[in-house]
Amino acid sequence: MARFPEAERRLLDKTVCMKCYATNPKAGKRCRKCGYSNLRPKARESRKQ
Repeated sequence: MARFPEAERRLLDKTVCMKCYATNPKAGKRCRKCGYSNLRPKARESRKQ
């Protein structure tokens, strides 16, 4: 995906809120935008086919 490991880590090591789809830090417990606590890891590969 990215050209070097640091860039890939910076882009993909995040969590996404299941309610408002905001990106959050990997260690976050609640969404920074809406406060929702259901976060999922950001997808590593594209879902499009």
